[in-house]
Amino acid sequence: MKRLLLINGPNLNMLGKREPDKYGRHTLKDVVRLVKDTAWEQGYEVEAYQSNHEGDLVDQIQSAVGRAAGIIINPAAYTHSSIAMRDAVSAISVPVIEIHISNVHSREEFRHHSMLAPVCSGQIVGFGIDGYRLATLGLIKKIEDEGRNDS
Repeated sequence: MKRLLLINGPNLNMLGKREPDKYGRHTLKDVVRLVKDTAWEQGYEVEAYQSNHEGDLVDQIQSAVGRAAGIIINPAAYTHSSIAMRDAVSAISVPVIEIHISNVHSREEFRHHSMLAPVCSGQIVGFGIDGYRLATLGLIKKIEDEGRNDS
């Protein structure tokens, strides 16, 4: 079975408790279950990882080569500041989809810029946790389309 890597950054372990007016009442466990169920229906398995530490997230991105067909990542606050994560995404050969639960473009000005977006295959924002389902389906389509183009 093909594998996807789901990476969630800082404070996403607090989903359901932290600012439910912005992020909803679903937990990270709910997010992981949604992605796993969506992927499974398409013939993929998912390895999920969450950390509040930038270096750990960089390590996960780098380790995806040869381990996963693609990555779904919510870099959270590191979206706006992490050159290290951007460089890690840029250095790997697997497609990466950036996801955000809230619409970062309708929030504070500093959230409008993503360091990772220019090196990702796509970005999904503002659909709540359903954005993770959309990211999963979009990533799988990209992987499979690229597979057909390689043959």
